[in-house]
Amino acid sequence: MSLDIWITYVATVLLLMSTPGPSQLLMLSNSATNGLRRGLFTAAGDLTANFLQMLAAGLGLAALIATSATALTVIKWLGVTYLVYLGIKQILKARMSETQTAPKASRKSLWMQGFITSAANPKAVVFFAALFPLFIDAALPFWPQFAILSSTYLVMDGMFLTAYGGSASWLARRLQGPAKLWLDRIGGSFMILAAILLGLKSLRPSA
Repeated sequence: MSLDIWITYVATVLLLMSTPGPSQLLMLSNSATNGLRRGLFTAAGDLTANFLQMLAAGLGLAALIATSATALTVIKWLGVTYLVYLGIKQILKARMSETQTAPKASRKSLWMQGFITSAANPKAVVFFAALFPLFIDAALPFWPQFAILSSTYLVMDGMFLTAYGGSASWLARRLQGPAKLWLDRIGGSFMILAAILLGLKSLRPSA
C-alpha cells in the first residue's frame, strides 16, 4: 500500500470520527463515573467488536448479513434496549449515591458494555466492506492491505475513545458533592442518547 493512499485513508477516517456516536458517548459516561483506567475497558470492548466486524467484512460475510434485514433489526434493537437500561440504571445509581457510596462497575461489565454497544450496530460490517475496497489495490495481496487498514482504524478509534474518556475523567475528578451527582445523571442521559443515535442509524447498505 502506497503512503499517499494510506494518508488519504487516515484523512477519511478522521472525518468519519469527527462527530461522537453511541460508543463515544458510552465512553464519556463510563469514564466520568468510573475513571479513565476502568473506562479503557469500555474502549477495549468496542475495539474488540470492531475487529470482529472488520474480520467478518474481510471474509466476505458482509453481503450475507446485509441480506438478512430481520437479523439486523433484532441485533440493533437489542442494543438500543440495552443502552436505555444502562442509562436508567446510571441515573438511579446517582440517586442512591445521595445517601450511600455506589460501587464502581466491574472491568468485565465495562468491557461488555463497550462490546455490545459496538456490536449492536450491524451496519458496521457493511460499512467496513464498503470502505476498505476504496483503498485496496486489487493487483496487490489482499490480507496485508486489509491488516494495515484494520489496524490503522483500530488505533485511531482507540485514540479518540481515550481522548473522550480522559476528558470526562478529568472533569469528574474536579467535581464534588451535588455537582458530582449531576455528572452521574448526565452520564446516564448520555447512554440514553447513545441508544437514540443507534436507533436512528439507517440499516441500508450505504455507509
